[in-house]
Amino acid sequence: MISCDTKHKARKVEPIRSKADIYRIKELLSEQPRNLALFTVGINTNLRASDLVRLEVNQFRGIQPGTTIEIVEKKTKKPRCITLNTGTVSAIKGWLKVRGEKTGPLFLSQRINGNAICVSSVHRLVKAWCTQINLQGNYGSHSLRKTWGYQAWRAGIDLPRIMVIFNHVSQKQTLQYLCIQAQDIHDVYMKVDL
Repeated sequence: MISCDTKHKARKVEPIRSKADIYRIKELLSEQPRNLALFTVGINTNLRASDLVRLEVNQFRGIQPGTTIEIVEKKTKKPRCITLNTGTVSAIKGWLKVRGEKTGPLFLSQRINGNAICVSSVHRLVKAWCTQINLQGNYGSHSLRKTWGYQAWRAGIDLPRIMVIFNHVSQKQTLQYLCIQAQDIHDVYMKVDL
């Protein structure tokens, strides 16, 4: 059975597997523009939380669906282009109406005026959102990135392409990373009924 690797002391976080759960979280956050934008950008761009918190308002001026932004990943120091889809653009524009299109971090801390939210706060928020909708499992900031990959895989995007986007060295690594479970594989076989 392929599943999340739990050999390490800390249990790895999981992707949000159900689109219904994604929509429930979005509904939960509908009156919280910053958090809705944070969640939406996270699940639609597969950025690590360390890169999400480094996004700047000026990167999003005049965005439209299909706009590509470039970042330099904190972990790898490599440049990366991210194309923004309709949902992401809508959430960001909704947040910028409230936040104002000033300069500075896109996602502001609610505790320290003018500073970006920190990764540990993103982790706590994701965990809380999942708890509030009674989602069973282990979730945190990295769940946003994993959710993108898992949903891409479920939508039929081939594993080699997802592997390249994640910069993984093997398809096995990507399967483990996305917590692809035996039931997921069973479902694929059931869909291909020739």
